[in-house]
Amino acid sequence: MASNDIVLASGRLGTEVQLYSQSKPATAFSEQRGWQGTYERITSSVRSPRVAFVYSSLERPSEVYLAESADNLQAARPITSFNKLFTERDLPRGKPYHWKADDGTTIEGMLVYPPGKFEARNLPTFVFIHGGPNDADGNHFQADWYVWDRLAATQGWLVFEPNYRGSTGYGDKFLMRIVPEIVSRPGKDILEGVDALVKDGIADPDRLSVGGYSYGGYMTNWLITQTTRFKAAVTGAGAVENVANWGNDDLSLDDAYFLGGRPWEVPQRYSSEAAIFQIERVRTPTHMVAGGDDIRVPVLESYLLDHALHSLKIPSTLLIFPGEGHPLDRNPWHGKIKVREELEWLQKYGGISGASSPQ
Repeated sequence: MASNDIVLASGRLGTEVQLYSQSKPATAFSEQRGWQGTYERITSSVRSPRVAFVYSSLERPSEVYLAESADNLQAARPITSFNKLFTERDLPRGKPYHWKADDGTTIEGMLVYPPGKFEARNLPTFVFIHGGPNDADGNHFQADWYVWDRLAATQGWLVFEPNYRGSTGYGDKFLMRIVPEIVSRPGKDILEGVDALVKDGIADPDRLSVGGYSYGGYMTNWLITQTTRFKAAVTGAGAVENVANWGNDDLSLDDAYFLGGRPWEVPQRYSSEAAIFQIERVRTPTHMVAGGDDIRVPVLESYLLDHALHSLKIPSTLLIFPGEGHPLDRNPWHGKIKVREELEWLQKYGGISGASSPQ
């Protein structure tokens, strides 16, 4: 966004999304001093130095703010109060968490604590995996059917959100390390993060659960074939194999890109990076959701996982939302039902008793 001969842009660095400015095309962007958190949807005018933006952080719900200039972000004032209700409640608190991967790389994620239990120890832990994979979790506020970490935290879970290899905000090398190990490399990062949390006394090793949607579901499906430590899994719109997924989704080029070729060019990788060929290892009770008209991750992937778990006699359930595509946005009740059922599944199998799910 151009303003008074400078370019303004939001940029992610780790778990923070800050506002940056550039005065000339040949110069580097410099960070504008503001609050910690996430700046997005920046708007400015050529006739005024004022800048409007949406800002949020873990403990500050999203609102529209107005600053007199980009150099005065910390004096910005909110001009909306859409989420005032959240400010009147005891919200979960959180912080970044770091650990070392097996190859020495430092990996970062977020910890979102139950209200009133910030930095408590030996907590039941829900590993919540972001989609993308080119995305990241960080210091921002969101509460919906897709990102429901705060809803889980209010039910007593410590929510661990790992920014595994393939996440944005950590440089190109980190981003590209997912190719061609589309699930195995990120999977190691995530499990090593869980190991670190247990070793540090933060996570209760007997009360671990896992879940995610889209690529987060793809990753969840893989992880339950790699370990039996998770007591419950909630997965949505995630692939379990790569050939049919390559051939049937509306972005088949991304599968070939992440796996390093088309199915007949790297057949072994299409097999080795697929959960279905290791599905006999699964012991985790698994809840699945999908949109009936999903063509981004074809719904047949969820049917395949459901069939496999049923064949193995693993406790499981499949919830299909008719008429929905990949984003569950055609009927607002579907998102509410999705999260309600996922929280109930975690409560039933994950080791938390007495929590009440949202009605």
